Amino acid sequence: MTQQRHTLGAQPRPGDDVNWSQVSETLSMLALAVAQIDTSLQEGSQSVNQLTTNFTAMADNAQRLLGIASDSGDSIPLEIGTIARELQNEIQQAIIAFQFYDRLTQRLDHVGESLEKMGHLIADPAQRYQPRPWDGLQQEIKSNYTMEAERIMFEHIMAGHSVAEALEIYHHHFSQQDADDFGTNDDIELF
Repeated sequence: MTQQRHTLGAQPRPGDDVNWSQVSETLSMLALAVAQIDTSLQEGSQSVNQLTTNFTAMADNAQRLLGIASDSGDSIPLEIGTIARELQNEIQQAIIAFQFYDRLTQRLDHVGESLEKMGHLIADPAQRYQPRPWDGLQQEIKSNYTMEAERIMFEHIMAGHSVAEALEIYHHHFSQQDADDFGTNDDIELF
C-alpha cells in the first residue's frame, strides 16, 4: 500500500488524559519532523537556485574575459586572463559544493519520506505489531542508500549498535573514500 506524501497526521483524540496515546503523540512528532525537513529543503533550494544563477553569470563573464585576454597581446589582457582563470577555478570549487548540497537534499528527502512511511505504519493498528511490514520498510530504506558507508551504518543500527557507534564506523569508512566523489562513484546530476 503506497501512501501519498505529506498525508501523515496525528490520530484525533479527545482532550482528556484517559485517551492519551503514545501512538498519537509519536505520529504528531513524526509529522512535525517531516514538515520541518520539507520546509528546510524548500528554503535551501530557493537559496541554491539563486546561487546557481549567480555562478552561471560569473562563469559566462569569466569566459568572456578569457576571450578578451586571448584576442589581445598586451600585458593588461594577460592579467585579465590570469584573473579569469582563477575565477573559473573558484567556480569549479563552488560547483563541487553545489553537488554536496544536492546530495544533502536527496538524503533529507529520503529521511522525510522514510519518517512519513514509518508514521503510516505506526498509525495502522493491523500492521503496527507485524514484523513483515517493518522488514519491508527497512529494506526500502536500505535500498535508497547509494553510498556503501550509509549501508554499513544502516546495518550497524539494525544490529542494535548505538548511534554513536554507527556514526564512528560511518565516519571511518567515509574518511577512507576519495574526497572528490563524496563517498560515491555515482554520477551526481546537479539540479
